[in-house]
Amino acid sequence: MLHRTPNSHLLTKKLWQSVAALAVTASMAFAQSLYADTSWPLKADGAAAAGFSADTIERLDAAMEKIVSDQDVAGMVWLLAKDGKIATFDSAGMASIEDNRAMELDALFRIYSMTKPVTGVALMMLHEQGLWDFDDPVSKFVPELANLQVMVRHNEAGEMELVPLTRQPTMRELLNHSAGFGYGLSGNDPVNNMFRDRAVLAATDLNDMIARLADIPLLFQPGEQWYYSVAVDIQGYIVEKLSGQRFGEFLDDKIFSPLGMNDTAFFVQESDRTRFADVYRWDREQNKLMRNEERPDRPSYFDSTRLESGGGGLVSSTHDYARFLQMFINGGELDGARIISQQSIDAMRVNTLRDGLLLRGTDTSPGQAGQGFGVDFAVIFDPAAANSPQGEGTYYWSGAAGTWFWIDPVHDMYWIGMIQSQGGNRPGAANMRDIAVDIIYADPSLN
Repeated sequence: MLHRTPNSHLLTKKLWQSVAALAVTASMAFAQSLYADTSWPLKADGAAAAGFSADTIERLDAAMEKIVSDQDVAGMVWLLAKDGKIATFDSAGMASIEDNRAMELDALFRIYSMTKPVTGVALMMLHEQGLWDFDDPVSKFVPELANLQVMVRHNEAGEMELVPLTRQPTMRELLNHSAGFGYGLSGNDPVNNMFRDRAVLAATDLNDMIARLADIPLLFQPGEQWYYSVAVDIQGYIVEKLSGQRFGEFLDDKIFSPLGMNDTAFFVQESDRTRFADVYRWDREQNKLMRNEERPDRPSYFDSTRLESGGGGLVSSTHDYARFLQMFINGGELDGARIISQQSIDAMRVNTLRDGLLLRGTDTSPGQAGQGFGVDFAVIFDPAAANSPQGEGTYYWSGAAGTWFWIDPVHDMYWIGMIQSQGGNRPGAANMRDIAVDIIYADPSLN
């Protein structure tokens, strides 16, 4: 016979209520882990919260505003963060002069080569899975590149003298731009002319891109020089092949969604058209900023079928890129989302160019003192030699339309400058990158 204590049915009811409450709490916690608040950063925390003097941030904001008012650029958004706090997040000028659209904090920008570190992170995620190693030959993953030749000289008619590879370029060389590939963005030589003639960067997809460049010779034997190249677009192709996913899908699933980078993609949604900043150049004849027209030989930024270029295809916002950079500062995670390990970040921000070879170094030029290259961005490994006030190991890169960032790991600090300027600057235009660095590092807290 079952004996009940007085009011045992009430005790049982309360027990089940407690169990149910715990279940709901656990469910909510799990849901929050899946759908963390990714709204940060929306505004500045202020100079003091980030450890800066108010005077420093006032000077910094005033300097950026003057750059815009002087018409060096049509508009700008800038952000400075330290120790996880936003010292300043501000904007000035116009996103579109002709359409009378002010530059807002949520403006969208063509970040061009600031796409490259995103591709590097994707590849490092696959490295953590053991799918490739730094000393692997590139041809292990792209067999179409196994039989490349190397241009040793050429004449004015564009005729080349070619020699075989002495060895296959490695993944490390692909990551630090010393593999020997051309690009077609510059260079008046037969190799870069072939990139332009074949419209490699206007390929329909990454498979088509590889087909177009597969027999273009290298500019030098692997490891001999540093040359800014198509290497990161090849990396995007490798991500596709190793992951089994379309490159853009991999970035969405593994980086953008976990980090809450909802504005970052290879194309712009039609609903976001009014947020998309126009690109301007200084016209010396008319003595004013003129809007650049979109290239007729490339798909529109509103075309979802655009080439998913790992070297320069992304559009992003300051908010999104700040979350990406904060992930680096945090050792590979943000808001509970682990993207890569601290070990991978350490590997990315170490100079991997061979001894004596520096950033932009060639067989006739020593390159930029104190600066080398890691995984898809430059590294200041010797600030004194580089004549930089930034901390040792500061890593950085920029985009073709003027966007730029840097991360100083010594001070847990980063900067993002977002502009859209390409094709010519106002005579006497300010060096906005140096101005920002000079003002920031003059702050007493950093000395």
